[in-house]
Amino acid sequence: MTSSEMWGRDAAERYDAEETEMTSAPVLEATVGFLAELAGDGRALEFAIGTGRVGVPLRERGVPVTGIELSEHMAAVLRRKVDEDTLPVVIGDMATTVVPGEFSLVYLVYNTVSNLLTQDEQVECFRNAARHLRPGGRFVVELGVPPLRFLPPGQVAVPFDVSERHLGFDTIDPVEQILVSHHFTRDGEDGRYRRGASRHRYAWPAELDLMARIAGLERERRVADWDGAPFTQDSPKHISVWRKSA
Repeated sequence: MTSSEMWGRDAAERYDAEETEMTSAPVLEATVGFLAELAGDGRALEFAIGTGRVGVPLRERGVPVTGIELSEHMAAVLRRKVDEDTLPVVIGDMATTVVPGEFSLVYLVYNTVSNLLTQDEQVECFRNAARHLRPGGRFVVELGVPPLRFLPPGQVAVPFDVSERHLGFDTIDPVEQILVSHHFTRDGEDGRYRRGASRHRYAWPAELDLMARIAGLERERRVADWDGAPFTQDSPKHISVWRKSA
């Protein structure tokens, strides 16, 4: 078991409905197109595949996909969308779980590498990706840039969403590199809000490059989004691609 917090049944059942932006057609088309091009005619392995938000449409695109998922509840939601023969899923953690065969692509989307709450586990995740890649294969990570530039002295919280049905802000411990995302989500029409929180270990792009080097991977590309926009000092996230030597 890793330090990742477990997604329970209620969270799994709500996930797709609450992540409306990330499940929208424009986001998924760009994401799947980017990953399909890297996979080529090979197989893809998704770490923390969740409910199959990306894995299912990537499989429909013609890329054979296998998933690793820590939460049985998340995997159960995925299984309603596609059967085991079409998209196999292994229950386990992404830092140590091994599945048979080699892959041309291993990928981790939507900040999920930050679910591993220690640097050692994140390093092991990179090593596990390299372990599954065939020579010349790629490891892709989508991760937000730590929002420390928004923190004036003495402030510990940064808002990331203020909308009619949701209030979200991050509290940050810069010593331990732990970010806690707090969510207040309006349920129904009675004005009540449901509170939730999740812990993450943030990492800088340069730190990830070093993790990749430890695992025997070299950075090939870094962009700001799935459409390939240039990554700049103002980019709130990055898509990074590392390659295993041939």
